[in-house]
Amino acid sequence: MLQKNTGLIIAIIFAALVVSGSTGFIAYQLNAQSGELSASSIEAGIENYIQKQQESQKEVAQKEADVKKSLAQNVQKVSASEDHIRGNKDAKISLIEFSDFECPYCKRFHSTAQAVVDAYEGDVNWVYRHFPLQFHDPLATKAAVATECANDQDDNEKFWEMADLIYETTNSGGRGMDPSEFSTLAERIGLEKSEFEACMDSGRFDEHIKSDIADGSSAGVAGTPGTIILNNQTGEAVLIEGAQPLESFQKVIDAMINK
Repeated sequence: MLQKNTGLIIAIIFAALVVSGSTGFIAYQLNAQSGELSASSIEAGIENYIQKQQESQKEVAQKEADVKKSLAQNVQKVSASEDHIRGNKDAKISLIEFSDFECPYCKRFHSTAQAVVDAYEGDVNWVYRHFPLQFHDPLATKAAVATECANDQDDNEKFWEMADLIYETTNSGGRGMDPSEFSTLAERIGLEKSEFEACMDSGRFDEHIKSDIADGSSAGVAGTPGTIILNNQTGEAVLIEGAQPLESFQKVIDAMINK
């Protein structure tokens, strides 16, 4: 039987060598003795190798999770006077979204974030911070500036109105809309056009946007949307990466609320 399956055995051993990158695989994993291999020793060796690889992967995954959890604690605490907050400003939990207006996943996630706030009826608020990605610029940063100029002219509600309209309008990807459309959107939400355009050209919010990016980076955000769930009472913070479904956020938030 061993002779009949020699080709298969060699193929398995070769594949294991390629995956492991170790020329010592046969000696250490197949329990070879005096150059002779039995079918049982081959099977045991392969099982042993797979088990060790699985254990190693679990260890790496756990270390990565620990690092992300540690970094998330670096996020800047929520400020009612400085942050753009939708929902109860005194909520126990904040969903802090680091986002890019030209990111298609952020566009998709926008309604999910609102659904999270709605689901908790005052226990969770939504904080928006800028994280425009370089490969979506200059449009992504211009969009961020547009929301800040809307906020500057008529406070927090206009920030959110502009943010909502940008996500509704853009096709995403860094070329999702023409920059001239920001003025049109400003007029749609009742802003004074010339004042808005002067603000867009002023560069007044460049440092603010850079500060948001630095905040996100220090908290472990590497892509968008990157969301920190923050317990404003205990300081516990958890990073959720990507446009995850509502259930992913509920799992984390429920655990925080019940502590």
